[in-house]
Amino acid sequence: MKPKILVVDDEPDAVELIEFNLKANGYDVATAADGEEALEKARALLPNLIILDIMLPEVDGMEVCKILRRDQRTSGIPIIMLTAKAAEIDRVLGFELGADDYVTKPFSPRELVLRVKRLLRTGAVTEEKGDHVVWKELSIDVPRHMVSIKGKSVDLTATEFKLLTVLAQRRGRVQSREQLLHDVWEYDNLIDTRTVDTHMRRLREKLGIAAKYLDTVRGVGYRFVEE
Repeated sequence: MKPKILVVDDEPDAVELIEFNLKANGYDVATAADGEEALEKARALLPNLIILDIMLPEVDGMEVCKILRRDQRTSGIPIIMLTAKAAEIDRVLGFELGADDYVTKPFSPRELVLRVKRLLRTGAVTEEKGDHVVWKELSIDVPRHMVSIKGKSVDLTATEFKLLTVLAQRRGRVQSREQLLHDVWEYDNLIDTRTVDTHMRRLREKLGIAAKYLDTVRGVGYRFVEE
């Protein structure tokens, strides 16, 4: 079955361009032109990924992202925010609300498709690469893409899950922000390293008592501590 992508944008030309390129790469595409329609289709279709414009009628993209992240049915769907708002504060806010990636207009359709592929790989269930990481009360089931603390499931986005898994599998070793951008986000060119800090803050909030295992190494990056 083809992965389904929900494209949310009120500009018909942008929707047509994205839809054409996604279909050319083997994806099934659904579209929405405003925030209300986006929420309805996200809940009904449960797409594999959402490309979400920020400047939308009815309900803006930031609010749509926030609502989707609060809903257990849609909380794990990867979201790429696509917008003309390129200021750092907008990117940071998008990540704070739970976006997995952020692309500014005008954009390269090829780059957007590559980012879609990356996020779908990140969230994919792959038995051949599967592993289980258990550390005290924290359990990470990589094949099933599940995290639990004292047996209670924790809902993480695809990017948050990969960030935690990378750190846990390299337990005790410091990972620089640049290295995490490369290994988790697969960015070859350096972008704002605050992307890592924002996702780490959200991840710690969700992990609760297990957040103590995620240590900040000032001026360098992060590590999963063994004690």
